[in-house]
Amino acid sequence: MEVDELFDAWERAWSGRDPRAFEAVCVSGVHYEDPLTPEPLVGTRDLAAHAKRLWEAVPDARVNTTGARMSDGTFACAPCRLLGTHSGPLGRISPTDRPIEVHAVVYAELEDGLLKRVRAFFDVYAAAMTLGVLPKPGTAGERAMLMLRGFGIRG
Repeated sequence: MEVDELFDAWERAWSGRDPRAFEAVCVSGVHYEDPLTPEPLVGTRDLAAHAKRLWEAVPDARVNTTGARMSDGTFACAPCRLLGTHSGPLGRISPTDRPIEVHAVVYAELEDGLLKRVRAFFDVYAAAMTLGVLPKPGTAGERAMLMLRGFGIRG
């Protein structure tokens, strides 16, 4: 599979709500990590379970490309973004009914044209600010949080 085909299928897997879709783009023992996984996930079943948690939290989640994908045949990189509305529980975070947009970069090792090791990089703090879970920089909420954490007040 060419890199654009591969990442198009990857984005469709995240957007399509079919847990089996990851089997078409990943080796069976795929290793996957992102800032929300406490440890690497191993296998398409674990990856699909992770995706299901996203689909429960953001039922209208869709992932699309935001730029050119790059590959040397062994490694590949693709910028993308997740869009949707946070209308379901996400771990301990209750639904906020707020729109969310998370930009990410997916870096992967390839094997026989499929994803073997995948790491998604995105800004969790920015996503939490969008949902209203964490305060925006420069606000009274941020100053209060810093004081509670023992950092005092910044000017």
